[in-house]
Amino acid sequence: QPTLTALSNELRTMVNRSHEGLRKSESNWPIIQITNQRSRYVYDMYYLHKKIDRKTYDYCIRQKIADAALIAKWKKGGYEMLCSNYVITPSNYKFGGVSICRVPKSERREKGEIQDPNTGCTGCASGDVVNGNIFGNKYGQRLAGIQIAREERRKKKELEDAKNAAANPEPEDKPVVNEGDSETDDSDSDSDDDFGPARPAPAEAWGDNEENEQGLKLTSQAEEGEEEEEEEE
Repeated sequence: QPTLTALSNELRTMVNRSHEGLRKSESNWPIIQITNQRSRYVYDMYYLHKKIDRKTYDYCIRQKIADAALIAKWKKGGYEMLCSNYVITPSNYKFGGVSICRVPKSERREKGEIQDPNTGCTGCASGDVVNGNIFGNKYGQRLAGIQIAREERRKKKELEDAKNAAANPEPEDKPVVNEGDSETDDSDSDSDDDFGPARPAPAEAWGDNEENEQGLKLTSQAEEGEEEEEEEE
């Protein structure tokens, strides 16, 4: 999967980057957030969008591409958007509680924006998450929805192009008469033939605002469908 490759490359870059000027905990934010996003991608592709089979899902768990312990929490009510198991482990906090990011906005003493110092989470209590993004950056995007939205848009464009081509067939090519090289031709010019065809740039896993909105819409529809199936059972 190109998306998983992009996330692995991003994780490697963040691990190897300079941490100068960052607090120790803050330097780990991208690593925790990418790990969360990678797990969320696998989770959404399997449980919500049904785009991968059980064998592929199990492989991702065995290879630790996805965090099994975190996904297990996501399946429980109230933990659907949990950023990390760290923030709900009482032994990690002085008074045996949980992180501020787990406290619903309505119950916080301090109003306004918050951010967990260990994960960079801006709030993962169920019902408080804005646009499905708990980190407020590209690592909080729901990449499965973005990928599916792109695929649907590509298929739609291919269908439209096929219809246009059928409605407006191109005229047959006329034979070209070779009149010799032009004086302006440069036999030493750098052409695609010299270096092979140009390779397309790798696809960006993260989406722009429009793609993110489309992805969130598809994810929301999939979540509603999942809830309806659970009620029927």
